[in-house]
Amino acid sequence: MQGLYSILISVVFNLSISSCATEGDTKLVTFDVLQDGDAIATFAGGCFWCTEAVFERVQGVKDVYSGYTGGKEDNPTYSQVSYGNTTHAEAIQIVFDPKVVSYQELLDIFFATHDPTQLNRQGPDRGAQYRTAAYYHSNDQKIAIEATIKKIDASGTFTDKVVTQVEAYSKFWMAEDYHQDYYELNPGNPYIIQVAIPKVKKLKKYFPGKIKAKYKAEK
Repeated sequence: MQGLYSILISVVFNLSISSCATEGDTKLVTFDVLQDGDAIATFAGGCFWCTEAVFERVQGVKDVYSGYTGGKEDNPTYSQVSYGNTTHAEAIQIVFDPKVVSYQELLDIFFATHDPTQLNRQGPDRGAQYRTAAYYHSNDQKIAIEATIKKIDASGTFTDKVVTQVEAYSKFWMAEDYHQDYYELNPGNPYIIQVAIPKVKKLKKYFPGKIKAKYKAEK
């Protein structure tokens, strides 16, 4: 993830802030014009520290943002969301280059690095705020998500059926600054060691050809 938020606005893509005076410094972000044909993907798969770390390592992914989506409340804060006091899920917003990594490949990584059969929980985290969900930005994305779920269920990969919600994308509230790049900045955090690192290892095990060069030697 690129450094400061202001740098992201000027360098990565044209980003407009629709609201900013928020408790906890959350920001409503809208992607008006993406640079050079870039595209957007939005996933929820448990704690955003984990999902952000996974997709940061994928070739073709330019930026990943941790935040809140899928709910009706404005200006959600981490405290509100994590305690289940909103209808939002912890989620990530991915900016990617479809010439390098396809949306389907991102979907495959998403479903392989978390448990899509767990309803309103993910590992040690409990509550609808940790639900599994894929938010589509186009009809093509919706078709891809539904087809992928159908394929996984038919394959028998999991004992239980996939419960990932398929919903139209609405709003994405960027989480407080200290949540961005949390995996990289807090390597000694027990949660990172016990929960996030195993998910990153799944990525490297199942998709070794999709890892960015700078992360290939990472243990």
